[in-house]
Amino acid sequence: MELISLLNKQEIILSYIRDGKSQRQISRETGIDRKVIRKYIKKYEEKRRDLINEGKIDGNTDIQEIIDDIVEKPKYNIENRHKRKLTEEVINRIKFYLRENEQKRYLGQSKQQKKKIDIYNALREEGYDIGYTSVCQTINEILNDQKEAYIKAEYQLGDVCEFDCGEVKLFIKGKLKIFQMAVFTSAKGNYRFAKLFPKQDTSCFQEAHAAFFENIKGVYHTVVYDNAKVMVKKFVGRSEKEPTEGLLKLSIYYCFKFRFCNTYRGNEKGHVERSVEFVRRKAFSNKDCFDSMEEANNYLYEVCKKLNNTKNYLKDNKSPAEILEEERPYLLPQLPPFDAARCEDLRVDKYSTIVIDSCHYSVPDAYVGKIIFTKIYSHKILCYYDNVKITEHERIYGFNEWSIKIEHYLNTLKKKPGALPSSAALNQADPRLQQIYHTYYITKEKEFIDLLQYVGIVGIQKILDAIEKLRKIDPIDITTDKIKIICERKVDEYIENTKTNNEIEDKSKEMLLKFGSLMPKEAENFKEEAVI
Repeated sequence: MELISLLNKQEIILSYIRDGKSQRQISRETGIDRKVIRKYIKKYEEKRRDLINEGKIDGNTDIQEIIDDIVEKPKYNIENRHKRKLTEEVINRIKFYLRENEQKRYLGQSKQQKKKIDIYNALREEGYDIGYTSVCQTINEILNDQKEAYIKAEYQLGDVCEFDCGEVKLFIKGKLKIFQMAVFTSAKGNYRFAKLFPKQDTSCFQEAHAAFFENIKGVYHTVVYDNAKVMVKKFVGRSEKEPTEGLLKLSIYYCFKFRFCNTYRGNEKGHVERSVEFVRRKAFSNKDCFDSMEEANNYLYEVCKKLNNTKNYLKDNKSPAEILEEERPYLLPQLPPFDAARCEDLRVDKYSTIVIDSCHYSVPDAYVGKIIFTKIYSHKILCYYDNVKITEHERIYGFNEWSIKIEHYLNTLKKKPGALPSSAALNQADPRLQQIYHTYYITKEKEFIDLLQYVGIVGIQKILDAIEKLRKIDPIDITTDKIKIICERKVDEYIENTKTNNEIEDKSKEMLLKFGSLMPKEAENFKEEAVI
C-alpha cells in the first residue's frame, strides 16, 4: 500500500468533504492511487461518525483515541505483515548464536563471543539471504525482550551481606602481578571489607569469609553470591545450582544461609557489584606499587576503614561503621576463625620435596620417601610428620617453581659437599648466607656446612655479629671455629690468645734483628729476610 504524507491526507479529505470532488478526480489531480484515497476517506468517515454519535459510545471508548486516529500521520500497517527474508527459521538461528554467546560468557570466554557482524556472516555462510540491518534489528529486539524491571529491596539489621571477587593488577617489587580482591558488602549499611588473594580458589574463598567475620565480630544471616565455580559445583536444570563443598562447610560452621543470584544478573547483588569497582578504584587508582602482598593488604584495609567511617546523608547521615554497630546485636555469634586449609598426604620425592599444584617445597632430607601430612593455605604451607611440624613455607604460585631451604639438605651436603656451589639450595638461601659463603668459604664447603648447622642453633644474626667482631680483630682469617668462640661468649679468651700470639711473633722478630746486628755486613741480606 502506498504511503502518503500528512499533507496528502489533508488534501484528500478536504477535497472530498468540502469541495465535493470524486475519488477518481482526486486521484487524477494528486497522482495518488484510488485505493489509497478510498481507504483514508472511509476511515475518516468512520471516525467522524463515531465522534458525532459520541453519546452512543460505551464507557470503554476513549474519545481522545478517536481524535488522535483522525489526525495522525499516515503510516504503514505492519501488524499483519510478514518479513519475507526474516523467517522463523532465521530468527531461531539468531537465537542459537545468542545462546552460544551466553554459554561462552559463563565459561569465561567472553572475548570469543560472536558480534552482530559475525552472526550475520555465519547466517550468510549457511545460505540465508538476509541483510545486515535486519540481523541487527532482530538481535536488538530479542535482547530488549529480555530486559526486566528492578525492585528496590529493603533489608533488616544483620540480615544480608553480599560477596564478590574482582581482578586487581599491582606491581610487587617492580613486577606486575595479578591478584583477586574478595569484597564483602553489608546490604543494610554498605559496610565494605576487602582483601587480596593470589588466586580465586577454595582456600582463598574460605579464608576471605573467615577474615570478614573476624573483622565484623559476627556473622550475617544470609550471604548472596554469583555463580562462580568456587561457589557453584554444577547447574541442575535451568535454575537450580548445586553448591560446592567449600561453601557448604562454611555455611555449616558459621550457620549462615546462602543464595545465588540468577546467571548474569549482577543487579540482584548490586551493592557488591558496585563495591568491587568502587573499592578497586578508590584504593589502587592512587597507588599500585608495593613491596609485598601483605603491604598491599594493609593499605587496602586502611582504605576500607576510611570509606566505612565516611558519613552518608542517604543513611540519616550515619557512616557504614555506625550502622554496623547497630547491626551487631542482630548478627549470628562470632566463632573462632574457620581453618581454611586444604589437607593432603604427600610423599617426599628423591629431591626431598613435596609437590603442590606443580610447585616443589623442600622438607628435611631425613624424610625422603615418607608420607607428609600437609596443610595448604592461600599464603603458606605447613608440613607435619607424626603430628609434629617439620617445616613451613610461604606458598608460591606458578608452574614448576621451587621453594628450597638449604638447612633441609645438611645431611646430604655433608656427604656431597662438592654439590654445594651449584645447588638450588645455595641459590635460594638467605642472601646474607650467600654473601658469607662467597666472601669467606669458597673451596671450604665442608666448613661452611658446619656453619649452616650452627646457624640453626644460634640464628643468622648472631653469626653476622660474630663475623663483624672478627673483622676488627683479624679480617683475613675468619673460620667457623672462631665464629663459634665469639657466639659462645669466649671473646676475651680469643682476644687474649690472639694478643699473646702477636706478642710472641713480635718478640721473635726483635730477637732476630738484634742477632743480625751482631753479624758482619754480609749478613745484611739475612737481616732483611728476618724482618720480612
